[in-house]
Amino acid sequence: MELTDKIIVITGAAGGIGSACARRFAAEQPRLLVCADLDVASTQQLATSINTSAGREVAIGRHCDVGNEASVKALIEEIAATYATIDIYFANAGVSVSAGPLDGDEAWDRAWRINTMAHVWAARHLLPAWLDRGEGYLVTTASMAGILTSLGDGAYSTTKHAAVGFAEWMAITYKADGIRVSVLCPGGINTPMLAGLIGDVEKAAQFIGGGDVKEPEEVADIVVAGIRDEATLVMTHPVMTTYMERKVADHPRWVAGMSRLWQRQKHLLEG
Repeated sequence: MELTDKIIVITGAAGGIGSACARRFAAEQPRLLVCADLDVASTQQLATSINTSAGREVAIGRHCDVGNEASVKALIEEIAATYATIDIYFANAGVSVSAGPLDGDEAWDRAWRINTMAHVWAARHLLPAWLDRGEGYLVTTASMAGILTSLGDGAYSTTKHAAVGFAEWMAITYKADGIRVSVLCPGGINTPMLAGLIGDVEKAAQFIGGGDVKEPEEVADIVVAGIRDEATLVMTHPVMTTYMERKVADHPRWVAGMSRLWQRQKHLLEG
């Protein structure tokens, strides 16, 4: 699908991958670009910057708490009522909570609502209009943690696995209805989320693997190419395909190897 003349919504647009994708999408001359985030002031500033660069009013900033279904529903309904049915919805917002089974339900619930249910809620309120017209495109951001694992963050790994599973199910179930689905699974990307893991992007990226840390602008190019090709799985680091193959080919060996890696890496978190 081409992005030109489309109505596009991006959640988590205030920074990182979201803001980079917003700027890159704007270069494709969409009809409308909706930049949504909890931080509405930042999305409005982003929209103003995009409009200045584009020389026309193409972007708007909106508040959206993707961890709340009512907020997701309100955003979708506002755009449909004011403009037209959304063509491409990029459920990009995510959160890392660094939680395991010994942590309380609050952290797990937050990760579940933002990393997984936000995608379900978006689909729930987009599908009726999309099915009626026979077309729509859902893009979601998961993580390579949703295919491999996330060392040190059980809640992140679990909810991102669920996000990948949901995207795959959507792609299979609604393909014949004209609904397209892409799930972005980034490796190490230079974002505040990655830096926040241990305060050092390069060290934090070692928990993910896959090679050099990429900039959000590189990811934005990859996302646009993925949408254009209607790729179900969009990855930022090609070597991750090899890791996936190794995991499937010899799962016990992969688990043992990842356990040894965790023992070597966890001192980064402890010190």
